[in-house]
Amino acid sequence: MVKITPNPPTADEHESRVQSARNKKLDDAANRALDFYLKPTPKKETSDKSDTIFRIAPDVDSECLLANLSENLASANAMINDLAFGLEGSRRHFALGILQVIEVSELLANRALDIVEVR
Repeated sequence: MVKITPNPPTADEHESRVQSARNKKLDDAANRALDFYLKPTPKKETSDKSDTIFRIAPDVDSECLLANLSENLASANAMINDLAFGLEGSRRHFALGILQVIEVSELLANRALDIVEVR
């Protein structure tokens, strides 16, 4: 019976220095290409644009952010509450809808503040 496929190379056969250098170059090029397309570049957390008016310090912890959010929502709640009770008809219903969204957001922020991990 005739064998159609050749025998695989044995472990004794070594490749020449030229072949090993070429294979290394190909491997390096393949790794660079894969890194370029598959590794995302880390995004900067803050922007240093000069046109930014308000900036949040990057070292502020979650508890502080949530506490400020809760206070801002409480202020918005008080303002829309005053506004809603001075209106009538559909405008009042609209303002009360906004008030409800603010109150629910305030509840969510307060709950998150309760369960935040203190460092």
